[in-house]
Amino acid sequence: DVQLVESGGGLVQSGGSLRLSCVASDLTFSRYDIRWDRQSPGKERVLVATMTSNSDSTNYVASVKGRFTISRDNSKNTVYLQMNSLKPEDTAVYSCNARHIRGLFGDGFWGQGTQVTVSS
Repeated sequence: DVQLVESGGGLVQSGGSLRLSCVASDLTFSRYDIRWDRQSPGKERVLVATMTSNSDSTNYVASVKGRFTISRDNSKNTVYLQMNSLKPEDTAVYSCNARHIRGLFGDGFWGQGTQVTVSS
């Protein structure tokens, strides 16, 4: 079965950094666009960052531009989210998603999420 497993979350002070990882298994990772979403308590899940299958294009939600960086290593089936200058409003469960470049398997596959908590 396809699995995406996130790690790297935790508690950090405002201004600090964290690096999230998402490891995918049982899929041809290089054929999948990748995204990170986050969901705060009582709020809907929102898109944070995306990266195409061949890493030629990235997009970020305005609130994280210049602070977060998405990257991937297809040889390791892994996508990363480097988060710098963290703010309390970045507190959320962060989840990764892999979506096939041809739209196979619908909206793709999700990981279980990793909690990021930023204290003020």
